[in-house]
Amino acid sequence: MDRAASENETHFGFAEVPLGQKQGLVDDVFHKVASRYDVMNDLMSGGLHRAWKSAMTTAIGLPKGARQFTLLDVAGGTGDIAFRAIAAGGPGVAVTVFDINDAMLDVGAARAAKRRLSDRVTFIQGNAEELPFPSSSFDAVTIAFGIRNVPRIPVALKEMRRVLKPGGHLLVLEFSKVDVPGLARIYDAFSFGVIPRLGKLVAGDGEPYRYLVESIRRFPDAETFANMMRDAGFEQVTATPMTGGVAALHVGFRI
Repeated sequence: MDRAASENETHFGFAEVPLGQKQGLVDDVFHKVASRYDVMNDLMSGGLHRAWKSAMTTAIGLPKGARQFTLLDVAGGTGDIAFRAIAAGGPGVAVTVFDINDAMLDVGAARAAKRRLSDRVTFIQGNAEELPFPSSSFDAVTIAFGIRNVPRIPVALKEMRRVLKPGGHLLVLEFSKVDVPGLARIYDAFSFGVIPRLGKLVAGDGEPYRYLVESIRRFPDAETFANMMRDAGFEQVTATPMTGGVAALHVGFRI
């Protein structure tokens, strides 16, 4: 992240804030957008997040048969990735959804009940920097569009590696740096000029969307983040750009 900031400081969008304040500020953003989370992602990605999530779900390698497979989805409170995984895998797939935000978890739990999936999808509240699970608990860990909101990303990455079984893998889907010059200009104009206005129009408040745009711009490029995963102990790390680098899928294994 920003090497100019001290170890006791971080960023909330473009603003520099004390490390201890970021989580509360992020929580406030997601309390505001929880009921419109799908709309938020559609605005942020032009609807492409659905295709990107499908690609990540495929990359998990979920078994189709009855073999037991445990998936931890971090920062996945609304259940979007969990429901995709259940649909893609066999009856042995079980998902634990972990999120720090209770409003997001409430949305996910209600959706699971409506889909009659409460017996296969468990919702737990907590901090990604302190996962309350034994080591070597999960076959795979996923986090989609959530890692950039974690105050101490290296700590969270080490925790995700810890709870993976040997041979298990982490999949991180996150917005990235656009690598097509013409597209980059268009995307910047859309992100800063249009998304906050759409957020205000659709959700009644443009400020959460402004933070989310700024947090995307502060997040490192795909190769830099891949190196962060390597530093956390992951091996065979790959970074696959999507849609000209608007997003990237990162995969790393615990060997």
